[in-house]
Amino acid sequence: MRVILTGATGMVGEGVLHECLLHPKVEAVTIVVRRPSGMQHSKLTEIVHENFFDLSAIENQLSGFDACFFCLGVSSVGMNETDYRKMTYTLTMQFAKTLSKQNSDLCFCYISGAATDSSEKGKSMWARVKGKTENDLTKMFLEAYMFRPGYMQPTAGLKNTLKYYKYVQWMYPFLRLVFPKFVSTLAELGNAMINAALKGYEKKILEVSDIKLLAKK
Repeated sequence: MRVILTGATGMVGEGVLHECLLHPKVEAVTIVVRRPSGMQHSKLTEIVHENFFDLSAIENQLSGFDACFFCLGVSSVGMNETDYRKMTYTLTMQFAKTLSKQNSDLCFCYISGAATDSSEKGKSMWARVKGKTENDLTKMFLEAYMFRPGYMQPTAGLKNTLKYYKYVQWMYPFLRLVFPKFVSTLAELGNAMINAALKGYEKKILEVSDIKLLAKK
């Protein structure tokens, strides 16, 4: 399987990339980043491109993939709905449309979030925007999976783990025991995405329990 991945310089994207590079069924991974990542691996190819709203300059490099793992995202904290929609919905759909033209049988795996609003009508701004993004991606691709992780225990040794995790990750065994439907590891998320692309899954929207189950398949 040949994978294209976004968000590799963030915590989630780096964790998913780590699992891809370890997995024997993943032949090659291309990451699209705004700045050089500094990562090197025999399976890894890097495309540096600053403007994700205009991919015309790199469009000829975006073909030949079996799966896209879209791990790029921004926090809604401090953002109004117009700006958050642009950085979440518009950016994602622009990337997805370009890939769909270049890769007819692509499996698109999208990192969404727990409590995303599929109705697009709820009170939570970020949840509505994520919900519309999920819905439209599902319409665009024959094979698309929306991943809704909750708390994710980071993978040891990776450099892009968010700083605040060092204060809370010691609670992971307790959280997983008490809140199993909301807690997984970043490694489980990565393996679940790989297995979704390789084997498929009966649901298009995957909550934490689905992520942990699919990671074992």
